[in-house]
Amino acid sequence: MPVPDPNASRAVLIGVGDYGHQDLEPLPAAAAGARRLAELLRDPSVWGLPASHVTVLGAGVSGSRILGAVRDAALEATDTLLVHFAGHGLRDRDEKLYLALAEADADHPQIGTLPYRTLRDVVRQAGYRARHRVTVLDCCYSGLAGAMSGAGEATREDLAHALDETVHPAGHGADGGEAVDGDDHGDCVLTSAPATRRSFVPPGAPFPEFTGELISVLEHGIAGVGPELSLEDAWRAVRRRMARRGSSEPQQFAQNAVATRIRLRNRAAGPATAGPRLPAGPATAGLRLPAGSSAPGPRPFENGPLAVVDAEDGTVRAYCAGGRVLYSPATTLAELLEWTLTRAGLGAPRLHRHGRDADPLLALTPAAAERFGLPRGPGGGSRWSLPDGHEVLVRLRRAGWQPTRIGFGPWARLYRPSRGNRRQCVQLCVLPWGALDPRHWGATAQLPPAEAARVLGTYAERVITPGGSPGATGLSLMTALRPPTRTVRDKRTGAWVSAPNPAALTEAVDCAPCEAPDGHPVLAGLHPPSHRRTPDQVLMEEAHSWQRPPTDAELRASHVVGIRVNLAPVGAASRLSLGLDAPVHVRRPGFDKTLPGSWLVDLSHITLDARLPSPFTPHGRPPTGPAWYTTPTLAYAVELGFAVHPLEAYVRTRSAPYLDPWYERLRDGYVATMADLGMVPGLTDKELLDAMARRHRSDPGAAAVLGAIEATAEGGLALLGGQSWQVPQRPTWRPDIRAAVTARGRVNMHRKMLTSARKAGLFPLAVFGDCVVYASDGPSPLNVLPRTPEDEPLLGGFRLGVSPGLVTYAGARTMRWSEAVRAEHGPDFNVAQDIATGGGEEP
Repeated sequence: MPVPDPNASRAVLIGVGDYGHQDLEPLPAAAAGARRLAELLRDPSVWGLPASHVTVLGAGVSGSRILGAVRDAALEATDTLLVHFAGHGLRDRDEKLYLALAEADADHPQIGTLPYRTLRDVVRQAGYRARHRVTVLDCCYSGLAGAMSGAGEATREDLAHALDETVHPAGHGADGGEAVDGDDHGDCVLTSAPATRRSFVPPGAPFPEFTGELISVLEHGIAGVGPELSLEDAWRAVRRRMARRGSSEPQQFAQNAVATRIRLRNRAAGPATAGPRLPAGPATAGLRLPAGSSAPGPRPFENGPLAVVDAEDGTVRAYCAGGRVLYSPATTLAELLEWTLTRAGLGAPRLHRHGRDADPLLALTPAAAERFGLPRGPGGGSRWSLPDGHEVLVRLRRAGWQPTRIGFGPWARLYRPSRGNRRQCVQLCVLPWGALDPRHWGATAQLPPAEAARVLGTYAERVITPGGSPGATGLSLMTALRPPTRTVRDKRTGAWVSAPNPAALTEAVDCAPCEAPDGHPVLAGLHPPSHRRTPDQVLMEEAHSWQRPPTDAELRASHVVGIRVNLAPVGAASRLSLGLDAPVHVRRPGFDKTLPGSWLVDLSHITLDARLPSPFTPHGRPPTGPAWYTTPTLAYAVELGFAVHPLEAYVRTRSAPYLDPWYERLRDGYVATMADLGMVPGLTDKELLDAMARRHRSDPGAAAVLGAIEATAEGGLALLGGQSWQVPQRPTWRPDIRAAVTARGRVNMHRKMLTSARKAGLFPLAVFGDCVVYASDGPSPLNVLPRTPEDEPLLGGFRLGVSPGLVTYAGARTMRWSEAVRAEHGPDFNVAQDIATGGGEEP
């Protein structure tokens, strides 16, 4: 049977980690497991559910919120509905099951809980159109659900039958009786334990035992079962693993053999591998191979893209992104690199068929860095690299390893000659050297190794394996998604040869003089020394930094409120045609909005409302004469109804939407991470604002991933320009592309500000980058997001939401404070900059 249709399926994943009762210990692993399951279900290599079809709940969620989310998902599902709960389970004297929420009372199960029967009824009644309804319970006494499911309770004989790997006949339930329904519709309930047994989180494991084993099966697949695995296959594999350890026995209760009909993609498609395996899954993290045994080499990328390496009591552990813990016998850094390439199974597949696989990444904790001879800081004559004669580098070179030309710093890439067609390279991220900037990664470097691996692994899965600063990683992502070359067959010889990729940046090209930063060779001899170029000599396309004094009416408002455009640089890159080749100089051209380039035009005749910034200049003041502009800026002038007559231009004749895959990758990663933080499409404005207020408290790890994604977008675009031309030229040094994307973002924001001004009379007080500030009668952003009489968002204006281009709440200040600071610092003080950098208060 095919994989359930992702567009017709829904999943609701609940992980309750915080509990207030003294007898209910916190279970952060439950929340982590729900988040990881969501990532896997969204992954096309497992199921491919759209991000909006997966709802993750936790962090103090109420019973009514859970039931509402399940109801909404069930009403929309016509193929498969999946509901997963992980947390504490309670039972009463009548042997009824209660799912414990944050305020649960362990002594009185009816208080602060969600009765399983209620959840079951909502699943069935609202999900009446779904072909398959699956409920997974990872909690103590979860087997009680079998007596309450109506799907037939499994007996010991039935469970032994399942362990023997005999599939239930179609049309029969798990107990061998006739199925309730006569077709292929039905329910399936999987539980982590029988009705009288408890469930556990293994010490130090990132996920509960049952959920962790299920995650391991989905992550790594099951060898020998073909390209797809059934829910029955997954359940049997999980049950066998737990039975071998003497853990509680997972249960299955099903109608119409539903578990055999629901199939997901098998990441281990292919023949089974014989012989002992490396330790698999969080529950086996502490196991070693028996003395004298030898494990076969792991499959490529079996253990994910990266590992956080720690050392304790003489043991080197590598914490993988998916929860596995590997043991390395390495005693030197060279041995660790060898082990990584031959035994660890780390790395990630290419993002484009003409690209290359990602090198494995090892993040070294302070203890691991010390174990392998690295100093507390890089030291030597450079802050960012080991001195050339350091003993670690000497030993690496003796073993055949070399750092790249940037040296051995916080982010290091070590390589040796290729073996056959296999690249021999390992990336290192030295955490005690400040590799993870806390401005972008939060406190990731200080997290326990398993949690740090989860954060870095989530970023790697959704974006790319990090390989330096967020900006450098952003550039790497561009190249990984649009490789400069491809393999083609030579028509003359029939041999496969390398050729340029038509839609990519294939070679380094010089920029136009107006696009060049100061000091660039193309400017040699054009201007006197120390000359400061004027707008008719240099392209100045930057984001807005503008402010104005409030009017008398605006001064009567109580607050100034900021809203921020989500991932503004990424949204501006969507479907934007960008030049791929060198510029061609043209005099007196006619303007063509489809032609990427830089144009010298006089727009000083254009006048707009002074309460709005000019869309043509970064400072927001009207232009005063001829100046250089990119195509998006002039296209907006034409859209506003003004004629443009270029005096000259530098245009590019070969173009493509080069950044579209980059936009889509970052957009999807951003939306998925927002969902981890409780901000999902379909929430009311109030629910979304509540989730925004909680996001940094609900899951600091997911908040760190979100910050890193934002920094990747901003930093990647920044490195398209700047001074990086001073190093050996690269195809991705393209200041013209950076200018075009920046200009597009600025005019997009102006278009929305203009719509709000014309249709709702709202004029901004200040703009800084992606943040816009308005006067408001109260601190809530809802006051400055106008709606139609039908209570719909104003078409063409700012709209609250989670996707790039929509807005989130940035913060608020009182009007009295704003005016006091303006009086202290002068009229040029930009309140939007203060709010955009964290100075605002919660609504």
